[in-house]
Amino acid sequence: MKTFVAFIRKEFWHVLRDTRSLVILLGLPVVMMILFGFALSSEVKNSNVAILDYSNDDASRLLIDRIDQSQYFSVKERLTSEAQIERVFRRGEARLVIIFPQNFQEDLSHTNQAQVRFIGDASDPNTSNIVINYASSIFRDYQNELTEQKKLPYTIETETRMLYNPQLKSSYNFVPGVMTLILMLLGAMMTSVSIVKEKETGTMEILLVSPMRPLLVVLSKAVPYLFLCFIDVVIILLLAVFLLDMPIRGSLPLLLAESLLFILTTLSLGLLVSAVVDSQQTAMFLSLVGFLMPALVFSGFMFPIENMPLPLQIVSNIVPTKWYYSIVRAIMVKGLGFSYVAKQTLILAVMTVVYLTVAIRKFKIRLA
Repeated sequence: MKTFVAFIRKEFWHVLRDTRSLVILLGLPVVMMILFGFALSSEVKNSNVAILDYSNDDASRLLIDRIDQSQYFSVKERLTSEAQIERVFRRGEARLVIIFPQNFQEDLSHTNQAQVRFIGDASDPNTSNIVINYASSIFRDYQNELTEQKKLPYTIETETRMLYNPQLKSSYNFVPGVMTLILMLLGAMMTSVSIVKEKETGTMEILLVSPMRPLLVVLSKAVPYLFLCFIDVVIILLLAVFLLDMPIRGSLPLLLAESLLFILTTLSLGLLVSAVVDSQQTAMFLSLVGFLMPALVFSGFMFPIENMPLPLQIVSNIVPTKWYYSIVRAIMVKGLGFSYVAKQTLILAVMTVVYLTVAIRKFKIRLA
C-alpha cells in the first residue's frame, strides 16, 4: 500500500508541474460555463425587427411600442412597401418583419378580428421559430386584454404551467450538459494521454516491471485525474448556483456521488484507450472525435434522442453521457431521489466495470 501511495503522489506531482494540463483541467469548466451562460445561451434576445404599418393607428402603434420595449426585440427600421422586405433580409438587417394591414384597429373594433403577418428569416429555422413565438406572445397578451373587456358567447381559456423551469432559463439545460461534456472530455482524454506519454518515453515498461502489480500501476495513473475532475464538478456547481442563479433542487451528496461514478466511467474509458494506442496524437484524436462527438449527439443535451431514427436511439444506449445527463437533470432540475436514477446508475456502474476490466487485461497481455 505504501508503494501504491508513493505512485499516486508521484502522479500528482507530474500533473501539478504540467501547467498546460492544469489550465485545461481547471480553466476549461470556467470558460465553458461562462460561454454557455452568457454568450451561447439558447435564448434569442435583441433581435432586430422591421415594421411595415399600413394602418398607422393607435392599436398598431401600441403594439409596436410593446415590441420595441421587449428585451427580445429592437425595432430598427420602418418599411413603406413589401418590396423592401427582401432587401432587409438580404442585408441581415432584421430577423423578423411584422406587417400590419390597413384599418387594423377598425377591424378589431367592428369585426373582432384582424390579421397580422409575420415574415421571418428562415435561413436559421430554429432562431426564426423562436423569434416568431416571442412576437406571437406579445400579440396574444394584447388580445387577452381586449377580450377581458368584452363578454364573448363562447370562450376557451388555456392555462399553461412550466414545471421545474417556469422562467424557461437556458441554464437549466446547459449546466447538466456542460458537466457531462467536460467530464467526458477531460476524464477520458487526460488519462489516456498521460499513460500513452509514459509509453512513448519508455517509462511505462519500467513501471510495469516494478514490484507493484500492473493493476495498481494503472490505477495510480488515474487517481490524480479522479481528484481533479471531482474539483471540476464542484467548480461547475458553484458557478451554476452563484453565477447563473440555478438552484440544486435534489440531494447534493447524491449528485456528487453520481458525478464520482461518471468520472470513474470516463477514467476507465481513458485507460482503455491508452491500452490500445501507442501515440499521444492518436489518444487525443480518439478522445476528441470518438468520445466528444457521440457525447454531443447522443447525450440529449443538444438534440432530442426521441427525434432520432430507431437505430440511432439504440446506439445512444451505449454512450455513457446519455445516462449521466439524465441523472444530473433529474437531481438538479427536478429534485428527484435515487429511486428515479437507479437504472441509470446501474448502467454506468456496469459500463465502468466492463471498461476497466478490458483495460487492465490489455495491460496484462502487453506485459506477457
